Amino acid sequence: MNIELQTLIYVLSQRFKTDIISADCQTMPLQGRTVGNVYLITGIAETSGGEKLPYRIVLKIQKKWERYRDPGSWRREYDLYASDLGATFSDAFRWPTCYHAEFNTDENEFQLWLEYIDGVTGLDLTGDMYEQAALELGRYQGKLYVEQPAVLQCLTNLSHADLMKNTYLHYRSWPVVYDYIRSEDCEFPQHVRQMLIDIDEHADEILDRIEKLPLVLCHRDFWVTNLIYTDGKIALIDWDTSGWGYLGEDLASLIADEADIDHMVEYYQRCVPAYYKGFSEYADVSPIADHCVHELILLVFGYRLVEWYLHTEDDDEKTKRVHTLQKIYEMKNSPGWSHLVT
Repeated sequence: MNIELQTLIYVLSQRFKTDIISADCQTMPLQGRTVGNVYLITGIAETSGGEKLPYRIVLKIQKKWERYRDPGSWRREYDLYASDLGATFSDAFRWPTCYHAEFNTDENEFQLWLEYIDGVTGLDLTGDMYEQAALELGRYQGKLYVEQPAVLQCLTNLSHADLMKNTYLHYRSWPVVYDYIRSEDCEFPQHVRQMLIDIDEHADEILDRIEKLPLVLCHRDFWVTNLIYTDGKIALIDWDTSGWGYLGEDLASLIADEADIDHMVEYYQRCVPAYYKGFSEYADVSPIADHCVHELILLVFGYRLVEWYLHTEDDDEKTKRVHTLQKIYEMKNSPGWSHLVT
């Protein structure tokens, strides 16, 4: 790809907070589950004083596309970086610094030049790191919930609170997955099938309970590949799905989305109390008798796991999906709340 030198020099001047007069660069695509094109830009920048500075910068290029029931999501990350949301973060929980943002109306495309953060991510995260992420998420959401900074009222492009509910109802109305778990051909263990059927049968009551929980600013894609742990701090990338959601909704992604299957139950037991501990540093959680995280996991990922199972020919992938549902079943009676400090 072609990098405009003038833009690169401006970005690097912002990055180093000094005048950059020249720079070379190499680009490498970064892999990840993202709908944009993301590149790592590396090279040597030269200051007006002759100092040579090695650098690493991330360039994200996003073209218009449409997500189901969330048409503004494609440009949301640009809108959020253009807002004052960055001021709500702490040193311990934040997004990458944006050095430069461009929006091309003619092309329906934007570019974000972002800080490269070197840390632990994905399935390399340890249980302590999961727990830290849950704690910091709870603190962040609790602080915003109590303080209600003015920026929250100015964010006009956020996903709506009913996105999770509508996505579940959309999956439930899809015969391919709905009929499969009720068919004689279903190869899932009976108790796993029954777990999914029970959620459907009690969905109205469960959703009613969830909708009584505090409404908080959610990332909505809070899975391990979007988390970067470094020096005891959490950085969070890919904010295009973010919006209003219910307390604990982001934990569903942390625990169940392409998760460390062998440790799912352990991480559930550790992350739920850590999350509520963080939230309770700012808000009283004692009236909440039921955290609903297990139900949220099933509503968000139950049918999605069935879909993934049905649409892969890879036997190992099929086994992985069934194993994940088994672990979600095992969470049901595990203590994910009882150790909460109130």
